[in-house]
Amino acid sequence: MKKKSQKENSKVDKHNSQNLLKRIHEENITEIEPVYNPEKGCKNCYPVIEAIIGSDVEIEPLLEEITESGGLVKELFDKTILCPRCNSQYISTRYNCPYCNSFDIEKSSLIEHTKCGYMDVEQKFRKKKKIVCPKCNNILKKEDFDYKKAGVWCKCNNCSKNFDIPTPTHFCRICGTISTFEEVKLKNVYSYIVKDSPKSGSSASEFVYIAVNNFLEKKGWKVKSPASIKGKSGAEYSFDIAAFKGSKKDKTIVIDIAVSSDEIVAEQPVVALFAKIFDVSPKKSVLVTVPKLSKNGKKMAKLYNIQIIEAKNQTQVIDRLKEIL
Repeated sequence: MKKKSQKENSKVDKHNSQNLLKRIHEENITEIEPVYNPEKGCKNCYPVIEAIIGSDVEIEPLLEEITESGGLVKELFDKTILCPRCNSQYISTRYNCPYCNSFDIEKSSLIEHTKCGYMDVEQKFRKKKKIVCPKCNNILKKEDFDYKKAGVWCKCNNCSKNFDIPTPTHFCRICGTISTFEEVKLKNVYSYIVKDSPKSGSSASEFVYIAVNNFLEKKGWKVKSPASIKGKSGAEYSFDIAAFKGSKKDKTIVIDIAVSSDEIVAEQPVVALFAKIFDVSPKKSVLVTVPKLSKNGKKMAKLYNIQIIEAKNQTQVIDRLKEIL
């Protein structure tokens, strides 16, 4: 079997993203946070979504598709380091000697005796379980009174040099590449917040779609969305939602959704829907408009026998749909 290319695998089917958002709401998920895996890093690292769609599906493109449609809001959660050679996130940090670049270094604390002013590494102050000043031999009991921590001090076991600030490097545990900050790649990792209400035209369409789908399925309808139905002429027509009960000819509902960022939806969606139902002849045809349909649009809908649902939120859509059914 021919394997799909990475480009083909990365393509997001809008129908899949809509179904995923529907499942997210059904599962009452409010926030999607990544969980870091030492070997995989933060690629496909959303277990709550993996539990819904499986581990063999690219999750991030789906979440980005839903975010672009307004169903999710993403927030920067973390930044991970990528190996510049193999793109692995299985990276560890090493602290190196600034003189010979060896990572075989020892870290110590500097201690200053407050009274006499002597300062050295902590090991030289330690005598059994006591802290004793090597210069004046006084026992130091209380930190920040008898003595204070004055920073850190490092010693390289390779070249024996002393220093206070080591040089960090990144070691890839997959391919062994050692890289500096200038060489590594940084990847943004996001968490996603599930929107409770639409704030834009595209998000409104997404939320109406979910509400209508859930309602019809609970009422025993077989729902397809988006749906393609063949008309009497043999031509195929697309609808946002189609619902069937019993024989398709006996009871078929087709629904289109029209959203406007302005206060009024123009009459064009009515004309477009009529052109389709004229050939398909469904039992009922419904146009959901957010927020309102124009006066001309309402007159045309009445003439074409198209049921209109004007709504500002999901509740209004479902209440009106109950009346129509």
